[in-house]
Amino acid sequence: MSLSLVSATDNAAGLCVLTPSPRCGDASNAMENNLINIEHLNPPATNPPYLIKERFRTFLPVIVDVETGGFNPYTDALLEVCMITVQINNQGLMEPKDRYSVNLRPFEGSTLVRINVDFIGVDPFDPKRNAKDEGQAMRPLFKEIAREVKEQACTKAILVGHNGSFDLGFINAVANRLKYKRNPFHPFSVIDTASLGALVYGQTVLSRACHSAGMTFDEEHAHSAQYDTQQECELFCRMYNSFTKFAGLPS
Repeated sequence: MSLSLVSATDNAAGLCVLTPSPRCGDASNAMENNLINIEHLNPPATNPPYLIKERFRTFLPVIVDVETGGFNPYTDALLEVCMITVQINNQGLMEPKDRYSVNLRPFEGSTLVRINVDFIGVDPFDPKRNAKDEGQAMRPLFKEIAREVKEQACTKAILVGHNGSFDLGFINAVANRLKYKRNPFHPFSVIDTASLGALVYGQTVLSRACHSAGMTFDEEHAHSAQYDTQQECELFCRMYNSFTKFAGLPS
């Protein structure tokens, strides 16, 4: 991994503390919808038998995965973010709706733990990543999630993730760094697919839970925010749909 694009100080712990670089400037004048990748996975449901707000106490589940330069959300770099919204389709089953993803530049003064970066296989400074500053990308991303919350008549998003408290910590930290007061996510509650996987399949590791659910899992693509979010979303939808049909919910 090259660190040539920023001034860096290495130490025995494999830490790299970032200082300002020409790539970490102010937000550009680019349109917000060009700053994040948006994919429409399924068309909006036109006649669902019930609304998702009725199933989750007015919360909208949003599947989230982040890839980071360490474990501390306040000091370590946030490198990749992917979010997938869900909906109840016309057959009453949960399905993915839209996917939002972005690669981020390490914020000024952030830390990269080399073993973490090597593990996820990301060069934070590779120009091919088309990385954006946090302020450029996360504000429009938060606005997109808030728009979806309102569109589905919910009051707040609730993060769904594998060991989701980790992801929520980084989402809350970036909102705090940006002084973004309208963070669409519930500040502390999550729906954890690791816990659900343990309950339903006896598995807490994402790949093993996916295999137990009859899904494929490509280890070569693991630890990419987009791939992990895709797998977590499919796993969550499968568990939700199986339980909902078994329990006869909603009443």
